[in-house]
Amino acid sequence: MTTLVFGHKSPDTDSTGSPLIWAWYLSEVQGTDAKAVLLGEPNTEAAFMLRHWGLDKPEIIADVRAEDKVVIVDTNNPAELPPSINSAKIQAIIDHHMLVGGLKSTTPIDITMRPLACTATIMHDLIGSDLGRAPRAIKGAMLTCILSDTLEFRSPTTTPHDRAVAEALAADLRVSIPEFAAEMFAAKSDVSAFSEAALLRMDSKEYNVAGRELRVSVLETTSPATVLARKDALMAAMPGVAAEDGAEQVLLFVIDILREEATLLVPNDLVKALAEASFGVKVAGDTVVFPGLMSRKKQIIPALKL
Repeated sequence: MTTLVFGHKSPDTDSTGSPLIWAWYLSEVQGTDAKAVLLGEPNTEAAFMLRHWGLDKPEIIADVRAEDKVVIVDTNNPAELPPSINSAKIQAIIDHHMLVGGLKSTTPIDITMRPLACTATIMHDLIGSDLGRAPRAIKGAMLTCILSDTLEFRSPTTTPHDRAVAEALAADLRVSIPEFAAEMFAAKSDVSAFSEAALLRMDSKEYNVAGRELRVSVLETTSPATVLARKDALMAAMPGVAAEDGAEQVLLFVIDILREEATLLVPNDLVKALAEASFGVKVAGDTVVFPGLMSRKKQIIPALKL
């Protein structure tokens, strides 16, 4: 039976590219029939990656069956996975996020979780010298994932190893990192075709803070003014998105990649209280800017409190 490899819902670049990388490794190196699948439409940067490297968009699935063998990458959070994930035959987890808990397996499994900025960096290390057999597109996907998750090494999650791996891949591929990253971020920043609800879910994760279910969303962009021009419409869409997704509130942080800062939209007193308690600021108005705030994983989620 084919092993399905997938990341989290609302697939970003790492959750689109890493399943392709690992499915290639399982199939071509380990001799295990495997294929990458997605749990939703890839975001604009992930779609750019697929086009640029000539990779087919993986099939999108809504759920898994009890008989399915699966490998989970770039998450270990059941809320970000198919509804029936605990019934499937989980084979392995490869991730770089904090351990959430709640996943169950029917047999012992391989788990690799490392404090690196990107799942693709972990895969680089696990694949080892066999990466030399990989086609250009797989190496390109690996490079794209790392540059995306590190925001071209601007993110505080970046480790020296992430950077060294990316630079080695770029040299092998004869790619200029600054030029390629600029193309990536331009694709990420083009959100004109998306509704407000789609933007709120584009790069979003579910978290519980002080007993409150929150959808914590980020939009990383080189053109924050374009997103913030839709501020009122985005805030108006938040209650509907939260209700549909079983959350009490959507938090939206607009990450300015070039200025290295985040703007939080503040639609109500709950978000105001969260911002003030979490980041030690006084909020006046419907936005607040946090200089140096770039990472949901390392800076936003650990700080959230009421």
